[in-house]
Amino acid sequence: MLGFLTPIHSLLRWAVLLLLLATIIKSLHGIISKRSFSKSDDKISLFMMISAHTQLLVGLILYFTSPMVQFGNTANAEIRFFTMEHSTMMIVAIVFMTLARILSKKGKTDSAKFMRLFIFSLLALLIIFMAIPWPFSHVARPWF
Repeated sequence: MLGFLTPIHSLLRWAVLLLLLATIIKSLHGIISKRSFSKSDDKISLFMMISAHTQLLVGLILYFTSPMVQFGNTANAEIRFFTMEHSTMMIVAIVFMTLARILSKKGKTDSAKFMRLFIFSLLALLIIFMAIPWPFSHVARPWF
């Protein structure tokens, strides 16, 4: 019934990853160059957060409608991965992306803003890399 959501979820992941990488690169550049925190720095973190939250909404719909999510069936590694590991780690990553945006806006100095944005975005990226069903993993999924 909701079979169109899986391709949307797969496509949105690229937007989230690209915006997250752009945020990390821009914030690292800001730290190194000691430049001021600009509107474009603020916008990229906003778009990163919006894309992540959109991905979360699609993921939550999939979570409650997908046959890959089954409670009580922990013997199957693929079902356990999508029921517990993938969903939990992705929610934690989105919390870190949201914290990156919020805490960077509350930084007193430009350096503090860039540093908070960089650290929390990098943590989110590391968690996402652990939670992706890579083509070479036991829960392989194609990249496209």
